[in-house]
Amino acid sequence: MDFKDNTLEFSDNMIWDTVLNLEVMMDWEVSIMEKSAEYICHNKGDVLEIGFGMGIAADYIQAQGVNSHTIIEIHPQILEKVNAWASGKSNVTIIEGDWADLSLTDTYDGIFYDTFGTPSDGFKDFALARIKSGGKITYWNNVGGENNQHLFDSVSYEEINVTPDKNTYFNGDIYYMPKVEI
Repeated sequence: MDFKDNTLEFSDNMIWDTVLNLEVMMDWEVSIMEKSAEYICHNKGDVLEIGFGMGIAADYIQAQGVNSHTIIEIHPQILEKVNAWASGKSNVTIIEGDWADLSLTDTYDGIFYDTFGTPSDGFKDFALARIKSGGKITYWNNVGGENNQHLFDSVSYEEINVTPDKNTYFNGDIYYMPKVEI
């Protein structure tokens, strides 16, 4: 069964996958989402967000006053939420599907990648084909420490202090936000 077929439960502080019995996203990630949005919105240009989750990063991206904000989401229950969230936001485009299967031709000034339950193989090539010169890329780093899991040629890291609620995917007190500059 694919993640997109799993039933999710939503509360004020998390998304829970009832099939896998795992957290998909939690509200303790706010500081990470805020810093990620600030980073990729460096020039208030065109931004690609892969994975909407609870919409935390999306809110921060919108607060930056970007020219355009494209969101790719695969899960139908989250798509309902992202479509409701995007109502009235003329600079937002929602794309349904798996980022790895899409034939996007647009390019972006910033890319934020934070998905759950989908393979990340090929993200580097995908991102490099869609990032503008001078653009910035970041992605979820749940390993702890400096982890260049997508093998970008050059990555720096910003340390973000966090206090996660008990969960199965990240329990450190410092999150290392990957920063890729093209």
